[in-house]
Amino acid sequence: MFKGDFIKNLPKIYGTYTGGFVIFIILMAIAEQAGVSAKNIGVMFVAFTVLIYALIGYLSRTIQVDAYYVAGRQVPTVFNGMATAADWMSGASFVALAGGVYFGGYTYMAFLVGWTGGYVLVATLMAPYLRKFGCYTVPDFIGTRYGGNLVRACAVFVLFIASFTYVTAQINATGTIASRALGIPFELGVWVGLISILICSMLGGMRAVTWTQVAQYIVLIIAYLLPVFWISSKVGGGVFPHLMLGDEVARLGELEQQFGLVKNSAADIKAAGVPGGLKYISGSHSGVPEGGMAVWKYLSLAICMMVGTASLPHILMRYFTTPTVRSARKSVAWSLFFIFLLYSSAPMLATLSKLSLMDPNLPTGIIGKSISEVQSLEWVQRWSEVKQVFIADFNGDGILQLNEWFMRGDVVVLATPEVAGLPFVISGLVFAGGMAAAMSTADGLVLAISNALSHDIYYKIIDPKADTRKRLLVARVLLVIIGAAGAYIASFRLTSILGSVAWAFDFAMSGLFFPLVLGVWWKRATRQGAIAGIIAGIGSGLFYPRPHPHPSPDPGPNRNRNPKVRISLNGVDFTPALEEQAPRFYFYETPYLQCAPPLSRLPALPLSPSRPLAVSHRLAPSPGGQAHRVGGALLTAGRAKESGARAHALRE
Repeated sequence: MFKGDFIKNLPKIYGTYTGGFVIFIILMAIAEQAGVSAKNIGVMFVAFTVLIYALIGYLSRTIQVDAYYVAGRQVPTVFNGMATAADWMSGASFVALAGGVYFGGYTYMAFLVGWTGGYVLVATLMAPYLRKFGCYTVPDFIGTRYGGNLVRACAVFVLFIASFTYVTAQINATGTIASRALGIPFELGVWVGLISILICSMLGGMRAVTWTQVAQYIVLIIAYLLPVFWISSKVGGGVFPHLMLGDEVARLGELEQQFGLVKNSAADIKAAGVPGGLKYISGSHSGVPEGGMAVWKYLSLAICMMVGTASLPHILMRYFTTPTVRSARKSVAWSLFFIFLLYSSAPMLATLSKLSLMDPNLPTGIIGKSISEVQSLEWVQRWSEVKQVFIADFNGDGILQLNEWFMRGDVVVLATPEVAGLPFVISGLVFAGGMAAAMSTADGLVLAISNALSHDIYYKIIDPKADTRKRLLVARVLLVIIGAAGAYIASFRLTSILGSVAWAFDFAMSGLFFPLVLGVWWKRATRQGAIAGIIAGIGSGLFYPRPHPHPSPDPGPNRNRNPKVRISLNGVDFTPALEEQAPRFYFYETPYLQCAPPLSRLPALPLSPSRPLAVSHRLAPSPGGQAHRVGGALLTAGRAKESGARAHALRE
């Protein structure tokens, strides 16, 4: 079909691929009109695109070391830019970023500022100079520049923990999408995502991943931009919605005032049975939420994201694949352009999604409507079944308030076409785009880890005489093992997608940035200094501040926000001692009484086993019958009731 050299035919090949994909979308739209179910359309979108990626991966199989590790160093700049953009725009960019802006407002723009700025650092400080060394991996550069196996092993360690943390987020995203598109549990969805990732990368390494990522970029950018322009036309945002963003944000501000931004108490949320990880709109879209990040936190997050971007091994590997040093620099510029197309649209998508949900003048608005009417909506039922949305009627009036609508931030983009009343074919397209984004990054991350372990540890340190066949076998086995481990960890959903990404950037920044930059720009940088920098950096990075796992309950808008709680037992006032060690109280409930701040926070109290502490309060319930130990006295619901302990809490 295409005569001549493969590289020269790339524009024709991917032009044909794009046209074929557009035709497939049209066929799916016709199928929907013909009565094909939403579930089947979602399955066909995901299955069709994954099979295309698998075919590309199979056709790109190789047994050549250069082709497996660096795609033969013959990737043209434009296509390397597209592959880099796909490698970069992960599930966090496609799935989670707009969700962060949706719930957190413009504080989450720090991610956009940092990520974009990071490519400036890559272009000016890294890409061309790393390419000049002619290495296979980032640890290979560090090992070659500084010399010695110890510094190489240290770099591999940092690469592993940063990339593995990142890859769990991407498999999390694939599981989220697969669970909704295929109607399967999330825990099964992550393994479906893993299989999809492996079949794209296992046989062809970097060559297969590169050409697959170009195809994935085409899918994800169509899937992201089409809903933005369609929804904008529906809500009156115009043909070019990006130019109308300010007007739409102002419109949202009016709606926020109309419905009220209310903060729920942790007690009410827990009592209502809201699934973990679901959020509600409680802060202003245009400003910093109450109690949110200060300016210095915003700036520090942006800087962390910027420096982390310039340190991510799977991104820097992409510039080892270009033919020349000059083309490496050009491909960074193309990467920025292709990334800009999505990043400039993420705030608009979040804004339009909110408007579709909140504006009572739109047929899609649900806030202020009867809860029974909202629960009868097909899309609400579908997302409720997979526990991604939830309604809690706190005041019992049967009307849906803004603070009573809960949604998982990671599914905002996926649910937006349904929220906005678009045909389900657009939802299927978004599912395919989300899978493409998560898979493209996961491909690169898993490959970066397996390549570093197989090349820098196995070949450079363990068995330098290993032949090509053995090296590639080791790389492929490691690919499967690392992917399976990532899927297993992701199945527990230990944190959000965006949270995992933040940790990955922290590790990459703290452990790799300075050894890389100084290795390029400072001739006097030494092996000992690089080792010390990596160890000290990753050590400090491990102490990246996390939010307290038990945030203090918000008493709500109509209650005393800072009640003073006085605790006494048989006339003895323990309030000063408690306030000294636990100035913020956390309350738990048993079947017979409500009691105690977290017991680890309580000081040793002069109590005997026969006189246990029983503190009465109405706040957040916890599993009934849970035993607590206070000052040597075992407190249970039953025993506290039987003991008749004379303890009470007074609110002043």
